[in-house]
Amino acid sequence: MTEVPELTVENLTVRFAGIVALDAVSFAVAPGTLHAVIGPNGAGKSTCFNVLSGVYRATSGRVTFGGHELTSMAPHKVGELGIARTFQNLALSPMLTVEDNLMTGRHRLMRSGFVRSGLRWPSAVREERLHRDRAREIAEFAGIGKKLAHPVGALPYGDQKRVELARALCGEPRLLMLDEPVAGMNATERHEMAELIVTVRESLGISILLVEHDMGLVMRLADHVTVLDFGRLIASGTPAEVQNDPEVLRAYLGEEAAS
Repeated sequence: MTEVPELTVENLTVRFAGIVALDAVSFAVAPGTLHAVIGPNGAGKSTCFNVLSGVYRATSGRVTFGGHELTSMAPHKVGELGIARTFQNLALSPMLTVEDNLMTGRHRLMRSGFVRSGLRWPSAVREERLHRDRAREIAEFAGIGKKLAHPVGALPYGDQKRVELARALCGEPRLLMLDEPVAGMNATERHEMAELIVTVRESLGISILLVEHDMGLVMRLADHVTVLDFGRLIASGTPAEVQNDPEVLRAYLGEEAAS
């Protein structure tokens, strides 16, 4: 198995036109753990994810992964380090099949250039076949193996979320970032997705960074929880520690919770 490094976030600050979205936030994701980032709406969770994946630029602070600093990297460079993510709103191509969507997740691993692939050179054909075989393996792992030929837009919402997770896994990540993976799902779908996340962690040994509003899922799955509120870190610890923290109760339930 490829070595999984620690992700370290140090004094991460992000400002948008004078608004502080993240205020000197620090935390670390230990190798092979599931680390959750939670907080009320507007806490800065998505901003944090977007900085880590190269979509946003930090105003100050730094993020490192395996000796590489991420804060100035473009998203495709972050991906090359073995970091993959899903999105709160599905970012799939609805007219493409499940298999073709998964193949977009293999793109960074493919060595044949555009010309060789377009001309169907034998080496390019062999490489594509190997990558399709691997994409099909991952589809089976994610429970969508029988739907490879289906257009993604024709699938139930819960299956579409599985496709997005599988596409992220197709990049063979060392760190998987899941942005609200069970949002919009019914109870059965949430339970099945939680089981899949556990299987990913146990089978692949990769680190998982999770943003999620389903507190039951977070408390069951996470090893460590970082809590944000209005861009500030207000608590950090095990699920048992943070769920009884007065600052966390105040952020979620109001002032009365701390009295």
